[in-house]
Amino acid sequence: MLKKITLCLIALLSVQMLSSQQKKIRKKIKTTRVRKSPKIDGVLNDQSWVNAEICTDFVILKPDNGALVSKEYQTIVKVIYDDDAVYISAQMNDPDPEGIPQEFSTRDNFSIADFFLVTINPNDDGQNPFEFLVQVTGNQADAKVSNGNEDYNWSAVWESAAKITKKGWNVEMKIPYRALRFANRPVQSWGFNFHRRLEKLNAQHTWTHVDNTVGRWTQYDGLIEDFRDIKPPTRLNFYPYASATTNTFEGKTDFDWSVGMDIKYGLTENFTLDATLIPDFSQVGFDDVELNLGPFEQQFTEQRQFFTEGTELFNKANLFYSRRIGSDPIDQFNVESTLASDEEITDYPNKVTMLNAVKVSGRTKGGLGIGFFNAITEKTEATIKNNTTGDTRKEVIAPFTNYNILVLDQQFNQNSTVTLINTNVTRDGRFRDANVTALDWHIETKDSKYNADGSVKMSNITDDINNPNTGYTFDNSFGYNSGHWNWELGYNFENKDFNPNDLGILFSNNEQTIYGSAGWRTLQPTKNYNWYNFYYYNNLNFQHFSGIYTGYNASARFEAQTRKRFTFGGNLNYGTQEKDFFEPRQGTTSGIYFLQPERKNINGWISTNSQKKLELNADIYYTGYSENPKLAYGFSVAPRYRFTNQFSLQYKLSYNKTNNDQGYVDEENTTIIFGMRDRKNYTNTIAGKYSFSTKSSLSLSFRHYWGAVNYTGYHNLNSEGNLNPNTTYTGDNVNFNSWNLDLNYIWQFAPGSQLIAFYRNSIFNEDTNADLNFSKNLDNLFDQSQRHTFSVRLVYFIDYNKLKNIL
Repeated sequence: MLKKITLCLIALLSVQMLSSQQKKIRKKIKTTRVRKSPKIDGVLNDQSWVNAEICTDFVILKPDNGALVSKEYQTIVKVIYDDDAVYISAQMNDPDPEGIPQEFSTRDNFSIADFFLVTINPNDDGQNPFEFLVQVTGNQADAKVSNGNEDYNWSAVWESAAKITKKGWNVEMKIPYRALRFANRPVQSWGFNFHRRLEKLNAQHTWTHVDNTVGRWTQYDGLIEDFRDIKPPTRLNFYPYASATTNTFEGKTDFDWSVGMDIKYGLTENFTLDATLIPDFSQVGFDDVELNLGPFEQQFTEQRQFFTEGTELFNKANLFYSRRIGSDPIDQFNVESTLASDEEITDYPNKVTMLNAVKVSGRTKGGLGIGFFNAITEKTEATIKNNTTGDTRKEVIAPFTNYNILVLDQQFNQNSTVTLINTNVTRDGRFRDANVTALDWHIETKDSKYNADGSVKMSNITDDINNPNTGYTFDNSFGYNSGHWNWELGYNFENKDFNPNDLGILFSNNEQTIYGSAGWRTLQPTKNYNWYNFYYYNNLNFQHFSGIYTGYNASARFEAQTRKRFTFGGNLNYGTQEKDFFEPRQGTTSGIYFLQPERKNINGWISTNSQKKLELNADIYYTGYSENPKLAYGFSVAPRYRFTNQFSLQYKLSYNKTNNDQGYVDEENTTIIFGMRDRKNYTNTIAGKYSFSTKSSLSLSFRHYWGAVNYTGYHNLNSEGNLNPNTTYTGDNVNFNSWNLDLNYIWQFAPGSQLIAFYRNSIFNEDTNADLNFSKNLDNLFDQSQRHTFSVRLVYFIDYNKLKNIL
């Protein structure tokens, strides 16, 4: 009996070991070279596909991770190649082809539509694939991936077609070699995976199983072998452009035009130079400006394509805030303070012109990423008039400036990276220079379960009298991420002199924090839920310079999605009384602080099924403060309605109200004055699009922000961080409005080539009428001058290889 039991246990263990080994077996196929390329039309009847090996037996990525896809929804993929490109076909079975969602969208944007996606990793490093995606409507998207993060700002020029059939739908793709980066070797094997999204099933399938319990999805590629005698082409593309702009304001119309060019050139097999010559940003979207009464600047998103595409290396260690380049003049010496009693500023430019910019980036076969970035901005001057003599003079408010970044980023083990990065800002003349260096790391164990994540950075600033100021910062955490659980425990500080803000952005320094977090998530759907998770974090905060304890905060979050795709969640947040060294605006080493009251916050949000014609997103919050009259609450509601597959509109209303807020207002001699104030803001936005086709669309972006502040009293900040009444100070209320409406028509008339027509209507107003109701505030706003901008821009894509053949 014992012998039988032993034999059974050995057999069971053998089966388990075999099963474990089978799970680790990598899917592989051999590709096929063809003499005649297939026609890219979505009809899979070309002779080229006949002898190609197939990739099938797709596996569910979500919701039921790891399950084999049923036959009625299986996918069959083939990969072939020739001297010019890789070709991919996909036949996606669907028992109800007419029921496939088909909402239109524009390039690199997702919609309610099925898609097929291929990831190609010529270096097979498990970290840096290229993505090419085709929706069932024919819409394209592409991305460059780094450590699992998809950058859809990256764009290549390639061909694709989609077609619905009786069995489901098909895709054909042609990926030219100029869109990829690969070595010049006689025989090559590339990492591949294929993803299929099924909207009506809320499911995603993959060719090779992506285990959601551990590691990144990029580590689970299959292998396609036997690419023979393919050679990297000359990767030289030109994007010449021409634009014309009219700007009308207060009855005066200005006209401007520009011509220039962007260039992409493959310096080697894996490294690319991008350059923009005489850049034109006349059609960049508006910023979401808000009334800012706090001690820190408002951060804006980057919308200029040159700074959003292919910049993943330069964003390492969070030292690059690209909005510094071509932003507001630094005015280091405060031109206004140089005015004589009879002088006034007659022209003060609010932007600095960028003359040109280049970036070189790529990654070797050994995983070493190298990046070099350089940009130059021109000297900017204010005009000052002497009202007595009528003479004018110029004062420099931003000198001729050079911005530079150098990055070395070594990846290894398909999950780890160590980065050395340096940023440098050199200004002409007596203006200050800045240099920041960082060593950044993310290191995981080979099984991707445990990790160490951190950095050490040093900044050096030389001001106008050549006085160096050196600061530094350190951060490191240890974490675990596998299965249901993840946790992290870490420590960081920035000393009082650390300042990366000449080319980066940091809101506060002279801080140190002990932080920790823990989370739990589902791995498979349950009877009622597709997924749900819990997350908790807490921070223990101190000032770095003095070691003073400043406060403690914590948060607990829950979020979930039901089987009917109703998503919801909420947070509970808590903060102790906090010593705030920033709000008084006296410098963090002054010892002056404001005691922020103990805070308790609750918020919640919902999102309905996005597949329905009407989708609703909404959230609400409430914040109470202990032993303090301050109170805050607000909500937002955002319905989206899809009228047809080509036309949709989304409206969003956000409202925030804070009663008895307390904050910095002014200084009188050595007295720091705080105001007691009631604050409110409304934000109305509308986003709409109409797609004439996947190549042509009209979009609307509208935003009206209204912020009003009504002061109810004033106080003096005392040495203990509390407020004493001030009955003599008088100040003004604030009424702030920002109105922008953009209409954009885009026509992609040839691969990589676009015609864009753009119109903007904008109004800005700031006064003291904080007591107006919403209707009267609009009347007041429309009494202001409106700015009308109209622009037309033509961009044409030229491939050197095709141009060479023509010539």
